[in-house]
Amino acid sequence: MRSVGKRGKASRRVRLEDLARQCGVSVSTASRALAGGKGVRPELKARLLDAARTLNYAVPVSIADRKVIVAASSVAMVDYIRNQFTFYVLEGLKERARALGVEILTRPISNPAEEIGVLKEARDNDEVAGCLFLTLDDEDMLTLTTDFAKPIVLVNGDDPAMRLSSVTPCNRSAARMATEHLIRLGHRRILFLMRRGRRTIERRFEGWQDAMRQRGPFDTEGLAVEVEDWLPELGAAAIEARVKRRGLDFTAIVAAGDSLAVGAAIGLERIGRRVPDDVSIVGIDDLPQAAFATPPLTTMHVPMREIGAAALNLLLDDLGGSAMPPRRVELACHLIERQSTAPPRDDRTNGRGKRRAG
Repeated sequence: MRSVGKRGKASRRVRLEDLARQCGVSVSTASRALAGGKGVRPELKARLLDAARTLNYAVPVSIADRKVIVAASSVAMVDYIRNQFTFYVLEGLKERARALGVEILTRPISNPAEEIGVLKEARDNDEVAGCLFLTLDDEDMLTLTTDFAKPIVLVNGDDPAMRLSSVTPCNRSAARMATEHLIRLGHRRILFLMRRGRRTIERRFEGWQDAMRQRGPFDTEGLAVEVEDWLPELGAAAIEARVKRRGLDFTAIVAAGDSLAVGAAIGLERIGRRVPDDVSIVGIDDLPQAAFATPPLTTMHVPMREIGAAALNLLLDDLGGSAMPPRRVELACHLIERQSTAPPRDDRTNGRGKRRAG
């Protein structure tokens, strides 16, 4: 959105970073000054306020020197193997909080009573500006937050009824792009390996379906493979069992997460199949181990740290009292092409020994 400054010229929306840069101070200092926070010299505060007026900067309610509660699944906060995604989102969130002078209070959640406790803490503590709910978007929790007095932003989650603002990666388009990459290489029978449950993963499932349906009707049930957890060994076992049961009737796999993609490669290796010679694999997330897998994993890069930072920015916007309705912010993902994908071999046959139909 463009604003009009003192001289009537249109300009892009001015950010707090722009204001801080013009005055030669940190974002944290600018935030404190505009909110009347402690530790800012009066002359510097006056200079920042004057610059804000000149640039037509809409001064929000600052969260400098205040606290934000980050509530997340207790499993997500302690189990690094399954939830590296959460780790990197938190890392980006905390980095942004340091820049804004905000204290982050993390609260593990394992049951509805603890969700109620977090909301009560936020309500009763005047220093708490609001809450970020990380990977928590079940309907019971969303119902609890109805008409809550302080802003709540969902991080890596969404509210179908749009009662709360949220920040996620573009899960649906990411999975679609991953699948389209394989289709461009010539693959037609593409499995989708997933753990169902959360809406974010359902969006990825939908993206795979979008790409596959572009080619016409297809058997979703025959190509969707589900596991009960994100552990690589479960992905390996699922692919191994699928091939033993139905033969190698596919040439590629899109996994809903990198850990399952790595597991799929292990499962194929156990039955004497090679990646990408026999089967190509694409993951989603671009976790650090993806580059060190054997072979290095083609994957969709998800801006995990940026998701955390954007969520805190959205909370800051909601504190400004601008009466904006809840928003769903999706951050773009992009393909990282490595060695786990290649065109299918011309002499590929299905498990029954007949040449596949294109």
